Amino acid sequence: MGSPDKPGDNEPPQPPRKSLGFARDLALAMELPFIPVAAVVIAGGLGYLMDKRFGTLPVFSLILGFLGFAAGVREIIRRIKSDAK
Repeated sequence: MGSPDKPGDNEPPQPPRKSLGFARDLALAMELPFIPVAAVVIAGGLGYLMDKRFGTLPVFSLILGFLGFAAGVREIIRRIKSDAK
């Protein structure tokens, strides 16, 4: 005689999972532009506060602003890659 059936052996195979659809894609598209803007504002604001504290007006604002932009772009790339999987 054959081996006993495992639970779920008689179920038909499930089709591969699809994307959650238009709403998820729209939410991602609406969220992406705000990521680099928020990163630049937060990092630039922190740089501005550091400049005020140390008296080096544009130095930290520019450096942290550029780092914030780079972090925002990196976050966008990470989210797009994870959404593609």
